[in-house]
Amino acid sequence: MTDSSSSNFSSIPILDWSLLSTTEGHAKFVEQLRHALINVGFLYLSHPPVAREDVEALVEYTPRLFDLPHEEKERILMANSPHFFGYSRLGAELTKGKTDQREQFDFGTPYENQWKPGDPEYLKLWGPLQWPPEELLPGFKATYLRYLDQVEQLSYDFIRLIAEAFEVPEEAFAPFLGGDAKPKPGVLQHRSKIVKYPARKEGDSDQGVGPHFDGGFLTFLLQVSDHPGLQVQNLAGEWIDAPPVPGTFVINLGKALETVTQGLARATSHRVLSPPPGSTPRYSIPFFQSIAQEICIGDLVLDFKPEILKLKDSRGQTGVVDSVNYQEYGQYPSGYVNLIGRVKSHPDVAERHYPDMFKQFFPQGLPAQGSAY
Repeated sequence: MTDSSSSNFSSIPILDWSLLSTTEGHAKFVEQLRHALINVGFLYLSHPPVAREDVEALVEYTPRLFDLPHEEKERILMANSPHFFGYSRLGAELTKGKTDQREQFDFGTPYENQWKPGDPEYLKLWGPLQWPPEELLPGFKATYLRYLDQVEQLSYDFIRLIAEAFEVPEEAFAPFLGGDAKPKPGVLQHRSKIVKYPARKEGDSDQGVGPHFDGGFLTFLLQVSDHPGLQVQNLAGEWIDAPPVPGTFVINLGKALETVTQGLARATSHRVLSPPPGSTPRYSIPFFQSIAQEICIGDLVLDFKPEILKLKDSRGQTGVVDSVNYQEYGQYPSGYVNLIGRVKSHPDVAERHYPDMFKQFFPQGLPAQGSAY
């Protein structure tokens, strides 16, 4: 457990969702949450309200997804999708100049695309998903959609708890969530990935994915396999392990939440190290909570009681961290900020579906790999 009197952290706190079932437990949970939000930016959530059988089924499907025949994966390449959904080959992305050794499928919650000619291009970002054929993975799509629906509901419940921890009305977050603190399904599209980090070869880089921040409000990570590898950077710049804890999600805060809370909530730099040579692959499933695309969060920064805002002073100044992405928040609509990141990370998708932005960011033509920063 992290020492709540410390302005730095050397481990990730564990919060128990079942505490919320009593008045006394609820108050304790909110107090622990406030500390994690301000001083750590990461936490484990035990006993999350997501059906265990759906989690277990999704865990069982995960290696089978990557074992699909090569030609079936290529049929749902991300380059086919203007919404950046689908399959990405191993080593397709760079972070801070190094190749990320991961293979992944991007999915999301169901959404009907609303873009029409004349609308901002970023409205193309949300839309239909690409799925592997049902006959190759029977039940996978239904299981994953059931899982995503439950995590989406949890993400809204969690935002209301954050409002309570920071002593603001839950409606304060409604503009970022399409006008409702608990939107109906289909109002927003949240993204999710299923990721495989293969064991590295002798002498290779150990970068599964390099240091970065997440972009939206909250990320809910299911660490599928029991491999360590996730690391979180504290204020001193030290890398702290966040190993898998059975029966938990890892939750971390995105740059959008940090921005709208005047830095009260802390987005924390993190990375993933590849499994060592001879190991089995590491698998994980992150869920990224989105916010309304047209919102320019710099215009909607929340107000807090002085005594709440002062709580971040005890944290001290953030030291040098290795992550620099999402600096455009506060300048542009969030949809455009996310589109910039996607275009830079996946230039093959941009070349096909966003040619003007492709020329802007890649005047020399298609690079061998994408790099958000």
